[in-house]
Amino acid sequence: MADLISAGTHSEDAPLLLPAGSVLVGLLSFAMMDVVMKSLAIELGAYNALLWRVLGSLAIVSVIFFAGRPKMPSRAARRVHMQRGIIVIFMSYLFFWGLARVPLAEAIALSFIAPIIALYLAAVFLGETIHRNAIYASVLGFSGVLVIAWGGASGEYSEDSLLGMGAILASAVLYAGNLVIQRQQALLAGPIEISFSQNLIVGAAFLLLAPFFAVVPDVALLPYIGAGAILSIIAAVFIAWGYRRAEAKNLINLEYSAFIWAAIFGWLFFREPITLATVAGTVLIVAGCYLATRRDRKVAHIETTAV
Repeated sequence: MADLISAGTHSEDAPLLLPAGSVLVGLLSFAMMDVVMKSLAIELGAYNALLWRVLGSLAIVSVIFFAGRPKMPSRAARRVHMQRGIIVIFMSYLFFWGLARVPLAEAIALSFIAPIIALYLAAVFLGETIHRNAIYASVLGFSGVLVIAWGGASGEYSEDSLLGMGAILASAVLYAGNLVIQRQQALLAGPIEISFSQNLIVGAAFLLLAPFFAVVPDVALLPYIGAGAILSIIAAVFIAWGYRRAEAKNLINLEYSAFIWAAIFGWLFFREPITLATVAGTVLIVAGCYLATRRDRKVAHIETTAV
């Protein structure tokens, strides 16, 4: 764990297995947090679920952050912290508002539009080349999402569910930008600093609305809030560690693995059924994740210059 907390050094020659494994652990932690947050959002509403979870995360990570006697972040790091924090404010609220109205697996499937967009944003804003394996992986992953969407198309959706789907899709667009920025952020700061800055910015923004919307949660919900806070920190640390040591194009498609956990956890905790379309889509998604971790020297003709 100490190595995860340390800043570390990025190396193009470093094996991809460790960064990919770190990101996968982070995504699993995020999936577990989604289960907790879905329950809290149903009980308290998205705003209060996020407010208390973020404040809990901030309290925990502040102790770890200041125990290391950190230096003042550079101007570039502060700028990226602020940019990502602002995105996360709107992205997280939209996602958890929608998650309270849409099945967990379906919500994650809808959010998979984000890695597709981010794959190409990384080329535009980070100057990263897009290898053919990454393109094929994105096609496989997106095909899996289409299969899942087709499987659910025959169902009947309430107006509330449709609004939830719209909120998740809007969150996914913001998440694409978040994925690209987190690569820049991981090169400028360590995982604990990233987690601290993000929780500080998001918590401060949510506190501005506290006089109007905040509700003190029942004591019985405190373990859930604490679990959500701890899981969010673990996820942020592992994902930041991975993105510091590998390019975004090699990791973005791993986001598809979150659907596997969403399907399992949705069935276990919310009795949301797993359909044949869900299984078929998952197979395509896993294939895309596997292909994304393989190196390919051939580069597709969409390389761009960093902005």
